Amino acid sequence: MECTLDFPDKWANARQFEESLVRCGDALGGGFTSIVIRFPPKCALMIDVAMRLLSFCNQLILTTRRVRLEFAAGDDGIMGYLGRMGFFDHLSTQVDVKPARPVFSGARTYRGANRGLVEIERFSSKAQPDPALVSRLADTVKRSCASRSDVDDISKAIFTIFGELVSNVIDHSNSYGDAFAALQTYPKGDRLSVAVSDSGVGIIESLRPGLQAKGSNLASLNDIDLLVGIFREGLSRFDDPKRGLGLHESARIAMRFKAELDVRLPRQRVLLRPADGQYRVQNTAYAQDELPLLWGTHIAFSLTLT
Repeated sequence: MECTLDFPDKWANARQFEESLVRCGDALGGGFTSIVIRFPPKCALMIDVAMRLLSFCNQLILTTRRVRLEFAAGDDGIMGYLGRMGFFDHLSTQVDVKPARPVFSGARTYRGANRGLVEIERFSSKAQPDPALVSRLADTVKRSCASRSDVDDISKAIFTIFGELVSNVIDHSNSYGDAFAALQTYPKGDRLSVAVSDSGVGIIESLRPGLQAKGSNLASLNDIDLLVGIFREGLSRFDDPKRGLGLHESARIAMRFKAELDVRLPRQRVLLRPADGQYRVQNTAYAQDELPLLWGTHIAFSLTLT
């Protein structure tokens, strides 16, 4: 049984990605054996969408599904951008690509040449990534936000946020596959986004059993409230009070720059905007339960460049 995921013929953000997934059906969690993903000529993907798509495709292959990507504009469209950012370097070789998988890696050829892009980097949930990756992220932010008086603070903030997101992957993911990180600036939209994506069990699935074992009343919260609590208060399944604070610290720093926070869990997605110095349930710009399955935790922070 085959299903088709059709991206829109325009820029696709996380919400459009979810809408396309819903129309496709539960490709990963259902009974489908073959998935076709189609990109029309004018399709363009935000960095966090590209990261989630990469994890999604690799997860489908891990469950022995057949996957085919069809690019209507070939290398002249979104396929060229994905090749430049390293998407195909990390995509399972079992994924069929039409018209043809790129012969050369744009990411390896031009790595570091785009001052507003940190190409997709792979890291294991069991080990820290290349230490130079964090520096590349911070340096890219510094160049991109040069017009801001607080550029040094932002650079340091991204350095810290990324480190905390990586630590979260290592602590919580129990990953089925590799994790990925990337950064992209969008000068025309005056935005910068840093995204981390893993294929583990997800924050909630990792945290709730630990809270239950400790007898915490927080274990009875619904998924959305518990997720917001993680960012507001630093909840942890560990007894060590210093653990579980990574995402809370990331959120605290991101709020200083009025950053939006987008989180995708296996069956939920939440988009939060800060107000009164914190992320709160009532500030939720978008929340949805019972989404098509996507393993792991996928987090993106987005802030203004100027």
